[in-house]
Amino acid sequence: MEIWKWVFVGILCYAAFASTVGAVKLGRSQPTERISGSAGDVLEDDPVGRLKVFVYELPSKYNKKILQKDPRCLTHMFAAEIFMHRFLLSSPVRTLNPEEADWFYTPVYTTCDLTPNGLPLPFKSPRMMRSAIQLISSNWPYWNRTEGADHFFVVPHDFGACFHYLEEKAIERGILHLLQRATLVQTFGQRNHVCLKEGAITVPPYAPPQKMQAHLIPGKTPRSIFVYFRGLFYDVGNDPEGGYYARGARAAVWENFKDNPLFDISTEHPTTYYEDMQRAVFCLCPLGWAPWSPRLVEAVIFGCIPVIIADDIVLPFADAIPWEEIGVFVDEKDVPNLDTILTSIPPEVILRKQRLLANPSMKQAMLFPQPAQPGDAFHQVLNGLARKLPHDKSIYLKPGEKILNWTAGPVGDLKPW
Repeated sequence: MEIWKWVFVGILCYAAFASTVGAVKLGRSQPTERISGSAGDVLEDDPVGRLKVFVYELPSKYNKKILQKDPRCLTHMFAAEIFMHRFLLSSPVRTLNPEEADWFYTPVYTTCDLTPNGLPLPFKSPRMMRSAIQLISSNWPYWNRTEGADHFFVVPHDFGACFHYLEEKAIERGILHLLQRATLVQTFGQRNHVCLKEGAITVPPYAPPQKMQAHLIPGKTPRSIFVYFRGLFYDVGNDPEGGYYARGARAAVWENFKDNPLFDISTEHPTTYYEDMQRAVFCLCPLGWAPWSPRLVEAVIFGCIPVIIADDIVLPFADAIPWEEIGVFVDEKDVPNLDTILTSIPPEVILRKQRLLANPSMKQAMLFPQPAQPGDAFHQVLNGLARKLPHDKSIYLKPGEKILNWTAGPVGDLKPW
């Protein structure tokens, strides 16, 4: 059995090598293999001319001053809220006339409150968001027309607008009541979950494009690692008894494959992390406290086939990125069989996934580059908003009609910010 596995790995490494060489020869100006149907076509949609966005001008305490206090917010995985604001300020879809706007955007940096270790603290976020909504509803008439149904907010917390990093607490809190009618742009996506409301736009977490670009290795480098993962398997600090963190999936990876030569897995995060991903055939993307992580972005950028272990996950821009074609999905209960599952995938299937991953448009859709580029994550968000137009007339409230309860939610959320 072990000999067979090593022969199989040899075939895969050769296939990966051939695929990489082919991708280099192809070049950016040559057509790459595309998915048939709308999934491939959406990547080329141009949102300009299809919608207009009005950006509220808020006092700097809601955004710029917060960032000035802690520039680390520009590089953490929740930074999409900052870069989306900057993008919209200079975007051709922006309108300075709110009367002609299709959508209204409120720039609030709710994740830019970091611990010394760089982890976001979401506890002030609900009060901050309530304060911003109170401000726009008092100073402009547009929120009150729909109670936010034509507004969108970027909420890249672990569990979106539930504003908590522990799932149990997030479920208990639920989505901030004042955002119940708005469209949420969020990294969290899980089907049938209270923290994902219908109509939300799921986006990738932020991964620094320049940093990844600086770690690119020659395209002809063979992929000599079969399965790669770096990260926590247990979170003793927050889950001392074990089994709750990652619903036990990460622990199962470690317990079953820590001594398996096919698996290069560790808690250590080497300086060659990005280079190692480019040498791997498969990169594990298991859930942590939330179902998503930057590994998904990194795997796509570096052409490593993402192995997605997160039941019911809603992936970023699922209508634009053919995840079923470029990734491998493994149920959490099947993690003990991960070696058998991956070694059973035919080499021609792996080659196809690698060719699709080599498509520059796949990578571009996962990034928030500065400056913005056609087809990037900014444009995918706008495409998602454009596809919701025109708004149904039912979103507009009758004179004096109220739907949202401004006093709903935990008592602590009602305190001034």
